Amino acid sequence: MNTQSPAKEIATLGGGCFWCLEAVYDDLKGVDSVESGYMGGKTANPTYEQVCSGDTGHAEVIRLTFDPAVVSFKEILEVFFVIHDPTTRDRQGNDVGTQYRSAIFYHSAEQKAVAEQVIKNLSAARIYDDPIVTEVAPASQFHIAETYHQEYYQRNPAQPYCAYVVRPKVAKFRKHFLGKLKK
Repeated sequence: MNTQSPAKEIATLGGGCFWCLEAVYDDLKGVDSVESGYMGGKTANPTYEQVCSGDTGHAEVIRLTFDPAVVSFKEILEVFFVIHDPTTRDRQGNDVGTQYRSAIFYHSAEQKAVAEQVIKNLSAARIYDDPIVTEVAPASQFHIAETYHQEYYQRNPAQPYCAYVVRPKVAKFRKHFLGKLKK
């Protein structure tokens, strides 16, 4: 009998500022690592400043490595749809631009099917007042963000953006998913 756990999987998500997503998924049981970066654009090796200009086509994303024996891709998406607004095109709160779009960059046909089914189920249940506009697209080249963006919330919890934008999203996640928190 094979007792090895399945291979680790990768998920790549965009839901506004990557600091928010990274801070939440760092606390999710089954997630081994989270990296902030950029995906979905046309510029090779983009910088933060280039992505913020809106000219590269990239989204701010997180790439997370997870153990599907502990947390499924569907569960990762359930968290995703609670912690950001998937109904606003190219915007999350005061953050406006294509780099802040809601996006699921799938790494397999199975991830694509799960993403489409989760969106279909949420839409049918009318969880949101407005239609879900989350992009579902194949993963492309991931560009890791500059070092100072990694673990930004953990290192800068008192920074105003972190205090007023990131912290409430982390609190919302913890409230809704208490049983899925890392110990």
